[in-house]
Amino acid sequence: MASSTGYLEYVLDLLADVPEVTTRKMMGEYLLYARGKLFGGIYDDRFLVKDTPASRAALPTLEVPYEGAAPMRLVDIEDRERVAELVAAMLAELPEPKRRRR
Repeated sequence: MASSTGYLEYVLDLLADVPEVTTRKMMGEYLLYARGKLFGGIYDDRFLVKDTPASRAALPTLEVPYEGAAPMRLVDIEDRERVAELVAAMLAELPEPKRRRR
């Protein structure tokens, strides 16, 4: 089942305090980036983020985004400030994106 644009708008509203958020549509779902780093996605109208120490401390529920994928943390926080703090902590833990050669 593909995620709805309405749910995407809801998640982007939650992420309003996170700088430089971008999305990329992939097969009916949405990947979420901040400052060029992939930190999560929207899968079947579920807001999931990578399993990192920061997300593990804040989010207890693990879910599999699609068959064969690594489990991710379900975001059940509806407070923009807390979501922004979580994403900032996660971004500090994630490696810098690889630059593509041209």
